[in-house]
Amino acid sequence: MSDPIFWLGLSILLVAVSLTAVLVTLIPAVQALARAARSVEKLADTLSREFPPTLEAIRLTGLEISELTDDVSEGVQSAGEVVKQVDQSIGSAKKQAQKVQVTTRSVVSGIKAAWKTLTRKPPISGTNRRSTDRLSPSQRSALSLRDSGLEDRYSGVYGAGGSNGESPRLRGSEGSGFPGDAEDFEEVRSNDS
Repeated sequence: MSDPIFWLGLSILLVAVSLTAVLVTLIPAVQALARAARSVEKLADTLSREFPPTLEAIRLTGLEISELTDDVSEGVQSAGEVVKQVDQSIGSAKKQAQKVQVTTRSVVSGIKAAWKTLTRKPPISGTNRRSTDRLSPSQRSALSLRDSGLEDRYSGVYGAGGSNGESPRLRGSEGSGFPGDAEDFEEVRSNDS
């Protein structure tokens, strides 16, 4: 047993058996690797055929989306401008309606005033009596004296204004001393009518 050739032959035999076992187990793995390589090759061919058009389609889709986004933003801006224009037109319509309302009111007031003026009865002789109803009794008597001309007659007799040469009628209307001067009387008379 101490023959070295025997141990050398036995070890070569064991190495050969081991290599054979490795080769036998390696054959299915190599076949699987070959199949995987063929699949990878087919995938690469498919990608090389399909990937550029897909990338081109994705690029075109991105461009279309950006164009649509621009169109939508322009539409939103134009809609905002339309809303502003509608708001301005509504504001101007309100202003015009207010102007029409004011004009209509002034026209109606003018028509009413004209109608009152046209339908007003002409003054009759009793209007002096209506305007004197508001005066106190002393003012009424002074007014009736002035209207009848009695004051002028008596002013000359008593010498109230005859000595300085002024007209008794002028003195009676300007400085008569009672609160119902000629202007006040005309104002009261115009207010009554």
